[in-house]
Amino acid sequence: MTSDHHHHPAEPAPVERRVAALEQLLTDRGLVPPGFVDAINRAYEQDIGPRNGAKVVARAWVDPEYRQRLLTDSTAAIAELGYGGHEGDHMQVVENTADVHNVVVCTLCSCYPWPVLGLPPAWYKDPPYRARMVREPRALLAEMGCDVQDDVEIAVWDSSAEQRYLVLPQRPPGTDGLSEQELAELVTRDAMIGVARL
Repeated sequence: MTSDHHHHPAEPAPVERRVAALEQLLTDRGLVPPGFVDAINRAYEQDIGPRNGAKVVARAWVDPEYRQRLLTDSTAAIAELGYGGHEGDHMQVVENTADVHNVVVCTLCSCYPWPVLGLPPAWYKDPPYRARMVREPRALLAEMGCDVQDDVEIAVWDSSAEQRYLVLPQRPPGTDGLSEQELAELVTRDAMIGVARL
């Protein structure tokens, strides 16, 4: 999902301007190829980090006892698979059902569970996303390509330094014959934030 076009980004912070200048300097001097830093960021945003969360979700789909532990003591259950630590030590997994669709936001800054989702996407940190997801979640989700039916409740979870959230998406229909590894390949970062469905 490239939903950056749904938001108008704020002016870069001073630290962001310094980082951009440093990246430009490294590129100009031939120390890193053009686009290298962006490619690394994309990999951690979309592939490397989210694969950890996808494994947690897939395990919950195939192992009912693990799923129960995940919903009861999320931090400990996630640690069973080797994920945890800084930015992931106070986790709560919230489960999507036929009646409830969960979505995560951080209204104060951009608290995000790095051990299971990698780096936060740029749109997650944008003030318009943070404000609108609280005020008008159904409309914003629709703009992001995630239509939630009117009879489905939308639960918005506000991440903080004390509590970070991960959405357990519903298992897609027709996946009964898939292995845990194959199921993990279906799980996306955006579904674990709640701005997409599988």
